[in-house]
Amino acid sequence: MLDKRLDLDAFVDRLSDGMTLGVGGWATRRKPMALIRAIARSGLKDLTLVAPYGGPDVGLLAACGKIRKLVFAFVSLDHLPLDPHFRAARQAGAFEVRELDEGLAQWSLRAGAMRLPFLPTRVGLGTDVPAEAGMKTIRSPYDDGELLLAAPAIRLDAALIHVHRADQLGNTLILSPDPFFDDLIARAADQVFVSTEQLVATAELGLPANARFNPFERSVVTGVIEAPFGAHPTGATPDYGIDVEHLKAYAAATEPQAWADYRTRFVEADPQAYLEAVGGPARLSAIPAPVY
Repeated sequence: MLDKRLDLDAFVDRLSDGMTLGVGGWATRRKPMALIRAIARSGLKDLTLVAPYGGPDVGLLAACGKIRKLVFAFVSLDHLPLDPHFRAARQAGAFEVRELDEGLAQWSLRAGAMRLPFLPTRVGLGTDVPAEAGMKTIRSPYDDGELLLAAPAIRLDAALIHVHRADQLGNTLILSPDPFFDDLIARAADQVFVSTEQLVATAELGLPANARFNPFERSVVTGVIEAPFGAHPTGATPDYGIDVEHLKAYAAATEPQAWADYRTRFVEADPQAYLEAVGGPARLSAIPAPVY
């Protein structure tokens, strides 16, 4: 129980068809792409993917036919506005969708994290979003009597999150200034699988001084997978930036043969072969952090 280390095969073995998986990160930043590629290589199917800030995680699993339903606020490659694999799958009606704005996505995940059935909010009132998402309203029981939207909880069978440092106990550090919804995704899940740039001894995490970089409790973490450059081609600043060159190659692989070639070279490859195929550690470490 104190050693939560897993390899990619053991991670995939903990999942099953039809699960609801939450994915952390933001578009092209700190996506758990090593875990996503492992799922893409597996026989898993009929997954519900909850990706508030979707990126190539969504596009890759869509192109591999793994998604039955997608719950999201947006899907983008950031520097490249739309992920063409996501776009093609959605236009073809390849999966069911539940599209939320970022506020409702955050509030529903927070309800799930708090183990509440819903949380009241004004977000979305006066728009078509609640009706499209099947949400209901609730009247305040207090003197104000205000009509509010009851944002239903999002609960997850498993969460997939990429961090910079972790130990075998499940303590984690996110060193970039963008933890986003990862804490809520972790707490809303029954299992939490963390990929990490470096697996280190607990003393090397620098706790409690680094506690502010520890986004969620180790008690919620089910498994820790060491995956150097495991967010690539998305970035994991300060370790490495976004590989825009590779994202362009991924986005260009839309024709059947081009996608088959990309999948063979970059998806079906084991982690070491993948790392070599994308230019090796020296190249990836030299990618600068993005400037916005």
